This record gives sequence, structure tokens and C-alpha cells, in this order.
Amino acid sequence: MSEFSGQRITVAGLGVSGRSAARALAGLGARVTVVDGGDGERQRAAAAELERAGITVRLGDGATLPENTGLVVTSPGWRPDSALFAAAAAAGVEVVGDVEIAWRLRGPGAPPWLAVTGTNGKTTTVQMLAAILRAAGLRTAAVGNIGTPIIDVVRSPEPYDVLAVELSSYQLHWAPSVRPHSAAVLNLAPDHLDWHGTMAAYAADKGRIYEGNTVACVYNAADPATEDLVRAADVTEGCRAIGFTLGTPGPSQLGVVDGILVDRAFVPQRHRQAQELAEITDVTPAAPHNIANALAAAALARAFGVEPKAVREGLRAFTPDAHRIAHVADVAGVAYVNDSKATNTHAAQASLAAYPSIVWIAGGLAKGATFDELVTAAAGRLRGAVLIGADRQLIADALARHAPDVPVVSLDRTDTGAMAAAVREATALARAGDTVLMAPACASMDMFTNYNERGEAFATAVAALTD
Repeated sequence: MSEFSGQRITVAGLGVSGRSAARALAGLGARVTVVDGGDGERQRAAAAELERAGITVRLGDGATLPENTGLVVTSPGWRPDSALFAAAAAAGVEVVGDVEIAWRLRGPGAPPWLAVTGTNGKTTTVQMLAAILRAAGLRTAAVGNIGTPIIDVVRSPEPYDVLAVELSSYQLHWAPSVRPHSAAVLNLAPDHLDWHGTMAAYAADKGRIYEGNTVACVYNAADPATEDLVRAADVTEGCRAIGFTLGTPGPSQLGVVDGILVDRAFVPQRHRQAQELAEITDVTPAAPHNIANALAAAALARAFGVEPKAVREGLRAFTPDAHRIAHVADVAGVAYVNDSKATNTHAAQASLAAYPSIVWIAGGLAKGATFDELVTAAAGRLRGAVLIGADRQLIADALARHAPDVPVVSLDRTDTGAMAAAVREATALARAGDTVLMAPACASMDMFTNYNERGEAFATAVAALTD
């Protein structure tokens, strides 16, 4: 009998992960109530689906704890200071996330988890990792903060050899028992501080991914904060710290030598030998930050015993998702690149570092970010900038302070034609050999539904240049 059978469980949120948790727990005999503060068309449709499965749904009140609740399972986006969780704490009721439930539902012979977190690059790295594992002949899935809800995969009757798991800081916050086989923190930069409260709290939640690792804690040698998290982690005896670097690797690292990705961690004589894994040209796109993603994915795969040949084959087979430093077109000698997924300054800085001469399209919702460090780092590469969105003036001010010679166009419009206007203005500033790069460094919701819609608007505007 399941530990959840007969238990009264409240699930917070009607999103994909909330619905997955509710169905799974009800199927295990729990008495489930789903609460959500919304009461719109989307919530009502989702509620009707769950109610047909015998699950109670309460809309319009996400703050009150249902009577006799013994466990709260939250969706990742619910803030720790939510009234529902305060009520749970007052009643002595545990709050966990769907990832924690998935971990507790694993049965005998459950597949190990290779887990990835970081401020940027998580999804790409997990997808690369899954491609490498498949190339090695392993049955796997990319899950967690990506694709199929992890509870559904854990409960699948089809066996998996290993799971590639993307974990956000939100998910890790609510997952105290998760113990991956091996894990990577790709990078750390200020983000989601409105949710976590402080950078220290954000980093601490990211660092949970290393707890209990058995084989490898993979860190970014260029980001000392990630190595600090490894040092602080309570791991299984014998677990190793494995670094990745864009430079020549030392022992127990993966890195790059003369355009070759090499392994000096999982080889018999790591103090004297290196194993070739792939060439930079096997990685698409071969931007520096994406090479770092590939090295992290390779490190986790090698920790699981994958042979070098599969690393190369997996990286060659990998195709990145849309709106991630995607080349859209070349027009009159100018390259147009869509990196709408660069929704924070850390991601935008990595994108800007990939091109030597850029007309930058940026702006949106800053989420409390500042832009001085970003502009300082990119100033020598900027031919011009076109700014859009609610917080464009913050970027304009940083450009005035740190790149005063860069021409700037600020567009005071948020209508559906704003992106097309931005592309036209960028085209006017660009010269043959330049890259018009949309790497907004901001969220999109002031003008668009999400970053996907923003990226599609950019691609449509570029296509119109040749009409």
C-alpha cells in the first residue's frame, strides 16, 4: 500500500505539474483537493478534467488550507511566503513539490537521476545529456522543468535506464529528499530574487542538487560560486568534484584543447592523459556558453559510464530549441540571430560574447536587474542598440554611462508592430559583417505572452526584410 493511501493531500496550483501530481496521488488512494487562486476559463477547464477523475478542486481561493490536510504539494511557481504555506506551517503540515513526490514514488530498481540546474542553460544541457545517453543506447527521458512531468515518467510502466533531470531553484527549494546519482550547477547569477529573497537563499536552493550525489558533482570552473556549493554539499563518500572549463582542463576537469572537447576526469591516468570527446564543430551553435553546456552534459554522461564515441554522436544529433541563439537569416551580409530566451542579464552577456560586431535589440521587463556590468562587458562589440519595452530606459542609461559612443534608438511603443520597427531600426544601423542580435536581457510579458511569441515576432520581422 502506498504511503499516500487515505491521506488528505492539498495540491497547490492547476498547472501542468499540479495536475500531474493530483492525478498520481489520487490514483494511489489519496484524498486530493486542488486549490488555485484563479477562476478563469483555463482554470475551470482544468478543474473539470480533474473533477471527472474524482478530485476535488477549489478555485478562487489559494490561501486557505483545506480542513484535515496532512500534506501540501506545491507547484514550483508558488512563493514560499504564500498564505497557504503559512497556514500549513501553523498547522504543522509539510510542504513539498512535485519533484519530491516523484522521488518518493520511485520503486525498486528505479533509474538514477543525472540532474542539472543553473541560472541559464539548464534546458539545453539536459537535452544534450539526453541525446548523449540515447546515443549510448540507454533508454532515457529529459524531465523535470522540461517536457513530460517527472511524476508521470517515474510512474511509467516502461523501464528507463537513467533520467536527465532539469531542476529549477523553485523545484529544489521544495525537494528536500532528492539525491541524484550526479549533478551539475552550470552557473549562478542574480535571478528570481523576488521569489527567494536574497542571492544567498537562491544559491543555497541551487546547491541542494549536490546533496547525496554518489559519483560526481559537476561545477563551472569559471564560476567559483558553483565550486563553493560543491564544497558545502553533503555527498556520498567517494563522490568527486568535476570541473568544466573553456580552457585547457586540469586533472578532474573537462575542457577544450585546440578546438577539441577533452576529458581529464574519467580517464585512468588523468594527471597525464586526456580523452578526446568531440570537436567544437560538433556543437550547435558553437557559441562559448553552449560549448560550456556541452562540457557539462558530457561530464554527467561520463560520470554514468558513457563511452566517448556516444558523447560525440549525441552532440552531433542534438538540435537546440527555438529562440535560443538561433540564426534566422542573412540579409545583405548581416546575420540576424534570435536569442529571445536570453531573459536575464547573465544569459544576454553570454549571447553578446558570441559575436564580434553587434546591433543589439534589447529590453522588456527588467525584474529588478541592473545593466551596468552587462553593458561594460559588451561595449567593445556594440555597433548600435535598439531598445524596446517597459524598462528600456534602464538599459539606455547604462549605455550612456559605459558605451556613450554607441548609437541608441529607443522605441516608445508596445503595439504589435513594435518588433518590426525594432528590426528595421537595427537594419539601418547594421553594416555587412555585423550581427543583429535580439538578446533582450529582460522578460517579455510587458509586450508579449512569453519569450516564444517575442522570438516569433523577431523572425517574422526579419522575413519581411526580403519581401
